[in-house]
Amino acid sequence: MKAVHQGNLELLQHPASQELLHSKIPARLAYVWTDGTPRAIPIWFHWNGRDIIMATPPKAPKLKALARNPKVALTIDDNIFPHKVLLVRGTARLETVDGIVPEYAAAAERYFEPELAQAWLQQLRSQISSMVRITITPEWAALLDFKTRFPSALSS
Repeated sequence: MKAVHQGNLELLQHPASQELLHSKIPARLAYVWTDGTPRAIPIWFHWNGRDIIMATPPKAPKLKALARNPKVALTIDDNIFPHKVLLVRGTARLETVDGIVPEYAAAAERYFEPELAQAWLQQLRSQISSMVRITITPEWAALLDFKTRFPSALSS
């Protein structure tokens, strides 16, 4: 098997990456606020095999920052040793959608049990009439599994 270097998008197909991309672990989305300072937030996501998709209410403060500077980084990591960490960089695309973003509904089904997800989505529908889809097409990916793929500071 050929070695796949950090930064290569083929890493998204690695079994450890796929496990993280289909897990119930929130992503940590990092972006630059309008004053130039960094921010990182936990956020639900949906992986469709090509893009990482998130959604937020249209009044979410992060939308102003993402519209100004759409360059982002994401981390999805587990809490079990040896740790697995997926790092992704990309550019956020924003799109207002009537109702609930379908990928958000899919994420809710993954994070919650189906009955609880439906109750959550019903409550959300009563509070908002639209959402903003945040789509990130990965431009760079890295994987650390602390078994076979270590951080560069530990690699020989």
